[in-house]
Amino acid sequence: MSDEALVDLDALLAEETELVLDSLGEADGVAIGRLLLAHAMQRVLPVAVEVRRVGRVVFRAALPGTTTDNDTWIAGKAAVVERFGHSSWYVKNRYLAAGTTFEAATGLGRPAYAAAGGGYPLAVRGTGPVGVALVSGLPEEEDHALIVGALRAHLAGELA
Repeated sequence: MSDEALVDLDALLAEETELVLDSLGEADGVAIGRLLLAHAMQRVLPVAVEVRRVGRVVFRAALPGTTTDNDTWIAGKAAVVERFGHSSWYVKNRYLAAGTTFEAATGLGRPAYAAAGGGYPLAVRGTGPVGVALVSGLPEEEDHALIVGALRAHLAGELA
């Protein structure tokens, strides 16, 4: 088991309940992707970002400092969110809180599955998760926080 400090699982679940969208069409996915990219560019962050809607990529960008490894991480984080319906950061920490690891408990691991911060479910009110927002390139908690910030900005009506 990792000796990493555990995060507040209830707070992560509350965050997922708070960040529910009214809709997620292609234009919404692009808007979220543009906000992710704008927030990263403002801070000169070396990240790759992606937004998927019903398994289809609707936005993708990679900033200087990223590599093909970031693409692999994004794919693995997407697989975790799509399979478990929660943020990849929550999934990782849920297993750590139980005294094990995601890999040990599920038999799933990299590169196909990456239980690390930076994958976030895009849920629509009354429907549930229909997409995923992804970031790779920063420490995993920061990848997660970048998505949360962009989703809050999107829900507040901010445009990129």
